[in-house]
Formats: sequence, structure tokens, C-alpha cells
Amino acid sequence: MGRAEPEAPLRVLVTGATGYLGGRLVPELLAAGHSVRCLARTPAKLSGRPWAGRVEVVRGDLTDGDSLTEALRDIDVAYYLVHALGGGGDFAARDRLAAHTFAERARAAGVGRIVYLGALTPPNVPEERLSPHLRSRAEVGRVLLDSGVPTAVLGAAVVIGSGSASFEMLRHLTERLPVMTTPAWVRTKVQPIAVRDVLHLLVGCARLPAHLNREFDIGGPDVLTYQDMMRRYALHAGLPRRVILPVRVLSPGLSSLWVGLVTPVPRRLARPLVESLRHEVVCREQDLTCYVLPPPGGFLGIDLALRRAIRRVGGAEPVAPAERVAPSDPLPSDPSWAGGDLYTDRRERVVHADRDALWRVIEGIGGQNGWYSSPLAWAVRGWLDTLTGGVGARRGRPDPARLRLGDALDFWRVVALERGSLLRLRAEMRLPGEAWLELGVGTDAEGRTVYRQRALYHPRGLAGHLYWWAVAPFHAWIFGGMVRKISARAESDAGVEVGARSAAARPSPG
Repeated sequence: MGRAEPEAPLRVLVTGATGYLGGRLVPELLAAGHSVRCLARTPAKLSGRPWAGRVEVVRGDLTDGDSLTEALRDIDVAYYLVHALGGGGDFAARDRLAAHTFAERARAAGVGRIVYLGALTPPNVPEERLSPHLRSRAEVGRVLLDSGVPTAVLGAAVVIGSGSASFEMLRHLTERLPVMTTPAWVRTKVQPIAVRDVLHLLVGCARLPAHLNREFDIGGPDVLTYQDMMRRYALHAGLPRRVILPVRVLSPGLSSLWVGLVTPVPRRLARPLVESLRHEVVCREQDLTCYVLPPPGGFLGIDLALRRAIRRVGGAEPVAPAERVAPSDPLPSDPSWAGGDLYTDRRERVVHADRDALWRVIEGIGGQNGWYSSPLAWAVRGWLDTLTGGVGARRGRPDPARLRLGDALDFWRVVALERGSLLRLRAEMRLPGEAWLELGVGTDAEGRTVYRQRALYHPRGLAGHLYWWAVAPFHAWIFGGMVRKISARAESDAGVEVGARSAAARPSPG
């Protein structure tokens, strides 16, 4: 029997490509071989994406029918991933207008399928009793299903992944409060799903049977409460068990104010999310797997989904840009409050020396050369680390002049080394969090050598935040001193080298 012919690639439109899920869906569609067009009100927001050169970008708005006509031309599948959550005013009216306009223009353009990611709604709850956010998402789904274009409406509850608003709210509450007096909704049952699995299903929906026009519930294999999720997050983040004391007196409005005070999630987002949390959201069916095979290895359980979502909190240990990072990882395009807390001390200085001279000083840091700032403070930190069972500063460095990836450097470890431009160290001293130190060489617009230094710290729990603020007053002394003295040492060494070269170039007497 002959092998089946590979299916032809589809022409796909993604709305909401600048958002959380849309920005992660585009590279998955490209990897599946599809041709992708993105609709964006501000196309410049997509210019920095690694995949930007492989997609077509059309300027437009979902409420502007003319721009939609252009965007939907010759499209096989259109992904609708936009909603007005947190936009202020009558967001439901804006959602309704956008959905009707999109539905009309998609039908007129002959689009083969619409795929919409909505919200999982609770069973046996009349629509008028749903939160305004859930009512609006349900209404958009109905408009698209009635469009005359075959539509798949996927309903999801909490999406587990760095950058997801509902997950970020849970993350920050758990990280910052070892003891929580919480609203009663923490006992509401929910069926979360990993962002990896959401994207897999969305991509699979592109090839659903042409006649299919219906809603699907999607969720992971675990049903649990928000309280359970907080405690499991604490477990996987290495935090002590959280004490959670639910109370019934906090209304959704007061709850959103409370979330706004405790977390960096904007109140305009927190309120509709909190209002929705009072409803139990568990899948009534999971029929989509009759048409789309589960991901390789099956759907992720809550524990693995959480571990992946917190694996690279805040992008604190950056890696080289890649076109396809794990969907659960933070992206530069995520909101500033996403990805967990990350404190930064950033400094730079013009150095009157060449790049090579500055790099030799950077690569020679630590060990016998010290850290170029307050030797006593660094020594005390090493002694304290030794006393608390850490590695201390005894390790020194394996080579006095050159470093290699993975080298131990006092109580640091070399985790990135781009010789001549970047040294990244990860702290191995005992800390209530994770810390990195970057030392780099650059050039400014005038061609001058620039020394760049960045300290990064991801706190673990309340103790981690308190630690940062306890040591922050000393940063100008320690980190500022490093910048000044490393720069001065490079300039001094370069002066000696220039003098030596000049002497060697002079003709000998006689």
C-alpha cells in the first residue's frame, strides 16, 4: 500500500499575534508548514520577533471592515485570539462589534474555517449569572458559530504558562504571601491546561473536518482547586508550604483590589479574572481529541505544567534567541509583570581603552584578582556563605587568566561565555532566590568602548524580597565600585600597553 501524500500547507491568518497566545501560536503554525499572515493594529510590535521575516503582516483592526477584507483575502483558516479584557469601558460591546465585523468579512472572503479560543463556562449556570467576562467570551463564540463559516470554539480555564494572566496572578500571590487570607473562590474547582497543549490543539484545529461547527471544552488531566494549585506551585518553586485561610466576606470588587495590592497584575485585568473565579470550570466533554490527536506523551499534568512554567522565571538566565522556545517560557513581548519578579541593577561606563584591554580585566575577575570593589564586603559574604553551609569563596578560579564555560569562580559559576563580549555568572552562594551577574564589552554610537554590568535577582518567596531590599542600599557602593575600578584597571593596562608599543616603535639611538 502506498504512502499517504503529505497534506498541502494552509494559508492562515492570526489575529492577536502581539498577545500572549497569538505570539506563541505563530511559530507553531510555521513549524507545521503553514503560510502565516498576522493582523496587527501596530505592525511594529511584531518587528522584533524571531519569526517576523517569515510571516506577512497586515495593518488592521477587527472593527474596521475594510482592513479585514484585505487581511482575510485567500485565507483558509482564521484564528480569532482577540478580546477586550481589561480595556475599560464597555468591553462587551467592543467584543460584540469586533466579532460581528470579523464574522461578516470572513464569510464574504470565503474563509474555510474560524478557530476561536474562548473561556470554559460552568455547567448548569444560566448565562445571566456568569461574570461579565465569561458572558462576553460566550457571546463572541455564538456570533462566530452563527457566521456561516465552519467554526471551532475552544473553551479553556486557567492556562498554565509564563505570561498567562490567570497563571501570573496565582504565581505572584503564592510567591509573595506565605500566609494568605483569601476569598472563598480559592476552593473553586478548575481544570487547568498547559499552554503547550493549548497550542497543540489550536494548530490541530486547522485541519478539522469541513462540516464541523461546534464548541469544544479543553483541559488537562487534573481537576483541583485554586488552593491546591497555589500549594503545588509553592512545592515546585521550592517555597515553604503556604497557609491559606479562605474567608467569605471578600466580594469580587474587594478581591480584585486585594490582588492589585499584593501582585503586579493590573487591576483592570484582575477584576474580570477574579469575577470569573467564583465559577467552577471543569470540562463537560473532551471531544476534540476525537479529531486532533493528543500531544506526544499525552496532555501535561498540573505538576509538570507548573515545573515548566517556572523553569525560567523572568528570563533571568537568558539564552541565545531562538525561533522556537518552549511555549511555557517567558518571551520579551510578555507584559512587564509576567514571568515572576526579577530585580535588576544595571550600570555602564565609557572606558578609554580598547575592547581587548577591557575584556582581559573582565575575564581575569575573581580569585587572586578579587572583585574590584570593597574586598572586605566580598570576603564577609564568602565567610557568611561558608558558615551557612554554602560553597564560600574558597574555590578561587582554575586558571588565573582564562575562563571556560562551567568553571567555578569563587562562589559563582560561569554559565555563558562569549569571549571578548560577555561573561555571565550564576551565584552558587546560599540565597533565598537565584542571582546572576553579567559583565560585558560593547561599543557606543561614537565608537567608544563601553563596559556594561547587570546584576539580576529572582527572589524566592517573601524572604527573597526582604533579602533584596536589605542589601539594595549597598549596591551603589559594591556594584558601582566594580564599574569604576574595572574601567580604571582597563584604562591603566591600556596605557601601559600603549606606552610599551610606543617605546618599541621608537628608533634606537645611534
